[in-house]
Amino acid sequence: MDEDFNEIYRLYAQKVYRYIYSLCRDKTLAEDILQDTMLKALDNIGSFAGGCSVKTWLCSIARNEYFNHLKKSDNKNVSLDENTSGKSDNAEERAISNLSAMEILKLVHALEEPFREIFTLRFYGELKFSEIGEVFGKSENWARVNFFRAREKLAQMLEKEDLI
Repeated sequence: MDEDFNEIYRLYAQKVYRYIYSLCRDKTLAEDILQDTMLKALDNIGSFAGGCSVKTWLCSIARNEYFNHLKKSDNKNVSLDENTSGKSDNAEERAISNLSAMEILKLVHALEEPFREIFTLRFYGELKFSEIGEVFGKSENWARVNFFRAREKLAQMLEKEDLI
C-alpha cells in the first residue's frame, strides 16, 4: 500500500500543487494544503472507488482542503490578502520577471465562479473536461462550454487591461 501511494504521490503531487497554488497564490499555503491533501488521500485510499481518475480524486480533496482553509480564515476574521501578504526577496524577483504571467493570474482570479475554478482545473491542474465535469457533478460538455466561456471572459479582460 505504501509503495502504491508513493507512486501516486510521484505521479500527481506536482500537478495537484500547481492547481492549489493557482487557487491561493501562496507557495507556503499551497505546500501545506498539498500535504494535507496527500495525508487525507492516504488515510482514505481504501475508500477510493475508482469512479474517477486518481488525479480528479486528489484535486477534489485539494479543493475541499482549500475551502476548509478559507472557512477557518474567515472564522478568525483574517482576510486572505492579509494571510498572503508576506513576500520574500526571491518572490519579488520572480514577480518582476514574470509580470505578464502575474497579471494574467490576477485576471483569472477576477473571474466569477465557476469559470475561475474550471479554468484553473483545466489550465493549471491539467484535468480533462470529463474530469472537470466529475469534480462539479456535471457533464463533460458542461465543462467544455464553461471553459470556453471562461477563456472568452479572460480574453475580454486582457483586452480591457491592454495586456494583449
